[in-house]
Amino acid sequence: MSDLFAPISGTVSKINKELENKPEIVNDDCYEKGWMIEITPSDASELTSLLDAAAYNDLLRTAAH
Repeated sequence: MSDLFAPISGTVSKINKELENKPEIVNDDCYEKGWMIEITPSDASELTSLLDAAAYNDLLRTAAH
């Protein structure tokens, strides 16, 4: 086990047990079956600062240059 660096604070409320025997699911289907954990936020206001997928992709493109 290792530390988790996440953009919000909270408690892990659910773990995808299927990954224990089939970790390759993360690579094959990361947006559906390959999820790792669910987090119950301790401060819901932190959610407003999260990026959506398009904004995150823009950030990655900008950082790559």
